[in-house]
Amino acid sequence: MNKVEKILNNYYNTYDEESRLIKDKAHSIEYLTTTNYIDKYLNSKNRILEVGAGTGRYSITYASKGFKVDSVELVDRNLKLLKSKITKDMKINAMHGNCMNLNMYEDNTFDVTLVLGPLYHLFKEKDIEKAIKEAIRVTKKEGKIFIAYITSDAVVMSYGLRKKNLKKLKELCDDDWNIPKVEEEIFATFRIEDFNKLIKQFKVKHLETIATDGIALQMQEYINKLDDEEFKIYVDYHLKNCKRKDLIGYSSHILEILEKE
Repeated sequence: MNKVEKILNNYYNTYDEESRLIKDKAHSIEYLTTTNYIDKYLNSKNRILEVGAGTGRYSITYASKGFKVDSVELVDRNLKLLKSKITKDMKINAMHGNCMNLNMYEDNTFDVTLVLGPLYHLFKEKDIEKAIKEAIRVTKKEGKIFIAYITSDAVVMSYGLRKKNLKKLKELCDDDWNIPKVEEEIFATFRIEDFNKLIKQFKVKHLETIATDGIALQMQEYINKLDDEEFKIYVDYHLKNCKRKDLIGYSSHILEILEKE
């Protein structure tokens, strides 16, 4: 077990990853938006791989719908929780593994590959490139790859401003407020333009950039007070505007949708 794996196992032994996407209205927007766009590109015969599957929120969702799903998860506790939710009628194979080494799968195996968590915890450029390269390798030609990451500016707003850590954050950042990728800080961040530069080296076609939660986590006290009818209206607004370039920068999470060439 390497240093990062130890850090992540320690972190997720106490963090409630199982309820992260469903614990309230504001947090559910990320899940609702992500599944909305996965559904857009899926057909009933697709085989799905989820790399960094966590406790299986997405893997179990799609296995429950009859899709054949493979789930790879690094953190022991998360994997145990994922496996506990698998029923006999699900066509799902869950295993321990690392996003940077998917050698258990041949090239061009999956129609859809989900990488919805690994980039949150990759700190070296070479490791980020390995993870993306592996996801592309195991995806079929013209298959779809969904990659999520945390945005730097949302961290300034949430961790820095809302949680009153601006002085600590400023000490970490350079003069332009670029947040360094530090293993001990648990989470790594990107600016959208930096991810776009990174992805140009790979043989993929960029399809869409989605702000999966928009400003939901910055405005969660207001969103969580909405009644069900008002929340439905807000979700409609969000889904109609989550691709607008003038709005997406402060989203806590970004979803990039790619097609393998």
